[in-house]
Amino acid sequence: MNDTSASAVRFEPCAKRIRAYLAGHVVVDTTRALYVWEWPHFPTYYFPTDDIQAELIELDDTADPTNLGVAALYDLAVDGSVASRAARRYVDSPLEELRGRVRLSWTAMDEWLEEDEPVYTHARDPYARIDILASSRHIQIMLDGVVVADSRHARILFETGLPPRYYLPLTDIRMDLLRRSDTTSQCPYKGTANYWSVVIGDTVHRDLVWMYRAPLPESQKVAGLASFYSESVDVYLDGVLQKRPVTGMEP
Repeated sequence: MNDTSASAVRFEPCAKRIRAYLAGHVVVDTTRALYVWEWPHFPTYYFPTDDIQAELIELDDTADPTNLGVAALYDLAVDGSVASRAARRYVDSPLEELRGRVRLSWTAMDEWLEEDEPVYTHARDPYARIDILASSRHIQIMLDGVVVADSRHARILFETGLPPRYYLPLTDIRMDLLRRSDTTSQCPYKGTANYWSVVIGDTVHRDLVWMYRAPLPESQKVAGLASFYSESVDVYLDGVLQKRPVTGMEP
């Protein structure tokens, strides 16, 4: 049984300097952020109200109640630019540590910095780890009964809380079955990914394959290699079919 009480929420001080920008203006600049794990996979920043450098315009509305309490919603205004419903405060939260703090919408901001480096998608989890290991294990990827990749030259990426990802050389992939996609995504640990769809007969499996062409430093070992959503394909590892993971991340 999952504990959904406020006492089950993890939080701890963040030692990094955190900044967020809106319309070219700094709206928060602090070394007093709090990591709060509202969900298991990554934390969210909460900031002291005194460190918000933009106007908080309270709305006559609240967010749906959660185990953190009922959040008052705010527009965030700076130099004529307004981000709608971009801030929230849990004034009467059962967690005393959240009272007097503000959470900013990640997507409403133009840029986020940890120290002097951009960070993408969400705050970095201080407990997340990535290991990328070269492997000569025999990896086959099958889709609709067709072998779309066959490799003994993989780099396997192990990331805390996620299934292994098998990054393969393009020469070991049926590139004739791939169609380049306009889709991109960003990861705070790996960078920006580009995608391909896989075409088997008349069926298009959208955005099943991705590549980091210029990954962030900690993920350089997967540069130029491609990976498949193991949630949506059959992966054979040394001839043994692997169970498809359930992550909710597949397209």
